[in-house]
Amino acid sequence: MIGAGVWAGALLLLAAPETAVATVEQPASMVVREQRFAPPVGRPMAYRVTTRRISRNGTLISFSLVYALEWQSAGRGYRLDAVLRRIESDARPELVRALTGLVEPLVGETLTYLVDADGRKVALADPDSLWARVAGRTQGLAAGAEAPEAQQVAALLASLPETEREKLVTADVRALIAPANAAIPTTDNGDASVSIQQDDARLIVAKVEKGEVTAGAAPLDIDTLWTVDTDTGLILREQRQSWVGEPGSAARTLVEERIRALTPGDPG
Repeated sequence: MIGAGVWAGALLLLAAPETAVATVEQPASMVVREQRFAPPVGRPMAYRVTTRRISRNGTLISFSLVYALEWQSAGRGYRLDAVLRRIESDARPELVRALTGLVEPLVGETLTYLVDADGRKVALADPDSLWARVAGRTQGLAAGAEAPEAQQVAALLASLPETEREKLVTADVRALIAPANAAIPTTDNGDASVSIQQDDARLIVAKVEKGEVTAGAAPLDIDTLWTVDTDTGLILREQRQSWVGEPGSAARTLVEERIRALTPGDPG
């Protein structure tokens, strides 16, 4: 039987200076429809995906996936080479293993993605070869590990459907590319408020919504902010915060935060 901690980690992973700005007088649907896509070719970039969540003792714990990225031209589109350099965390080692065990076999692997010219389609270049390498590494880690999490992760990876495995390794890349990022709102709806602002080559999209809660649970507010580089079509920063409101008060408690941040240069 696969432990609850490993399943929790799987669900988590499959689910990342002030300036004056002028409000754009256009509907939100224009953001995706007119977004230019021209990633910087041949330039190393660092991509850090950090998740913070509240622990059982009420403190926030964090872990970060640190990627090295480089774009190249490929036919009419682009190739993105991504290497997961390391996993950083301030949590206890056993908790880190539970939360990041699914991606641990990917550390050091070069993941190659093919992206079409307008940035809307993202696919792994050679998924069969990648998963063969990952399966070998996973079995090796499981055979040499005393912690039961390694064997559980090996079993879970082997049981994942193809669509879920693809989601595991493409979610952060899709989130990086504005035209491929389905989470960026295209219009207001009854449950969310959306605002768009422009500051030179930066497009800032904010979304405030109510999260789904079970009966008797405290209300959940979700605030998401995207900063898009309109010259490249890449998302420089995405911040998603989940807040729980306190009954009878305007106070809120941060229970989870995900930050995806893209910066120039090699991450080391």
